[in-house]
Order: sequence, then structure tokens, then C-alpha cells
Amino acid sequence: MYYVVKRMEIAGSHRLDLSYQSKCANTHGHNWIITVYCAARELNADGMVCDFKHIKEKIHDALDHRHLNDILPFNPTAENIARWVVDRIPECYKATVQESEGNIAAYVDDSFSGAAL
Repeated sequence: MYYVVKRMEIAGSHRLDLSYQSKCANTHGHNWIITVYCAARELNADGMVCDFKHIKEKIHDALDHRHLNDILPFNPTAENIARWVVDRIPECYKATVQESEGNIAAYVDDSFSGAAL
């Protein structure tokens, strides 16, 4: 099995729609650290699991310096963002989203096979 990890910083704002009162219901920003974990049983024709540039385009370029409520079709919690990352990249089996020091959410696709695409 081959593995690659891409770590990137995303600056942006969001607000959370919650079932309880919270300051997070107000628009606020973070410098998220998003880490993308990809794997494949076989390398592609270019000798890669996937191109780091393609990961950056699909995640960083889509989210950086944006208001996430305007571009994501769900409540933009760190957990939901981690799932969205995994769903956007076929080779991705895990993503972590760190919104501040000590606050990290992760999503792992338990059904991931790592098959070459």
C-alpha cells in the first residue's frame, strides 16, 4: 500500500447553526489546518497515489479565504468539513480538520479499499 499526506492551512469564516446558544452562531474565522490522507494499492500511470497539486486545488483553492456557509451545503462544523474532504478526493481515506490549538476533528472512511483508480 502507498500513502501520501497533504497538510494545508485554510483561512476562512463560518458560523454554526446549533441547537443551543453559542458564540459560534456568530460569524467568526479560523486558520484551519486540514490534513488529507490518501492511499492506493497501486500507483497511477504517473507513479503517484495522487498529485499533491490536485488535492490543493480541490480543497485549499475551494475553501481558502471564503465564507464557508456560502459554499458548503451543510453546517460547516470541523467534523462535516473532514467528511467533505474525504468525499472530494477518491484516494482519500481520512481527513483531519484543526480549527484551533487542541480542537481537531477527524473523519475516516471505513469502507475505503485503496484500489487503484
